[in-house]
Amino acid sequence: MKPRGWAVTDVGRKREHNEDSFLCSDELQLYAVADGMGGHLGGERASRMAAEILEREMAARLAKGPRAELTGEAMAQALTESTAAASRAIFESAQCEPNYAGMGTTLTGLCFHGGSVTLCHVGDSRAYLFRDGRARQLTNDHSWVQEQVRAGLVSADDVLVSRFRNIITRSVGFEPGVSPDSLTVLVETGDCFLLCSDGLCNYFSPEELASVLSKNFYGEAGAALVTMANERGGDDNITCVIVYVANVLAGPTDSTA
Repeated sequence: MKPRGWAVTDVGRKREHNEDSFLCSDELQLYAVADGMGGHLGGERASRMAAEILEREMAARLAKGPRAELTGEAMAQALTESTAAASRAIFESAQCEPNYAGMGTTLTGLCFHGGSVTLCHVGDSRAYLFRDGRARQLTNDHSWVQEQVRAGLVSADDVLVSRFRNIITRSVGFEPGVSPDSLTVLVETGDCFLLCSDGLCNYFSPEELASVLSKNFYGEAGAALVTMANERGGDDNITCVIVYVANVLAGPTDSTA
């Protein structure tokens, strides 16, 4: 089993600066999307720091022993500790530089180990699994409106038109500590994972994502999704990382499963 990733990011049609960042490392089998907040200076810095620190911290942890022997619990701990390191660094940077006050970022990432993948998630960026022609959301948004939906106070249809939909309740760096969600999933050859910022997922249902992924080469699907998001409004920065899990004997491929 061998993951292969492709990443695309775009400023969108309404913003002047791109505050999204991504991590797409086939070498580490580590992938992430970060959507910054705190103005164009702070948001861009926070998301970039989150991606860079996650990569650095995970590289150090993965170098300590065989990846295939890592349990889901051990990988979740490594990702959580790496995310915590990013949160501390971003928070401390904001305390030292007034221009970055209040900055923070979402961070949704995953790392493969053995026959599994473990996710670590903070904020309202998302991870989806595309398998057997269907796309399934793996993460729960840490946002005010989604908390209202889970409490049964508003309907899911109300989310897209709510003026509070961009208020997130958990982020990396706004406070020194952070509590990520984690999840471990058994991987099947042919699986495809999609990580994306809300500038993309706000425009698509899981069924529409599945349709795009099934009709495009995975190496081209990200650009197709970004184009569609811009055509539908492009209100925010748009970032996605697509990861296809190929059979190790088959080598990397751009084709759909």
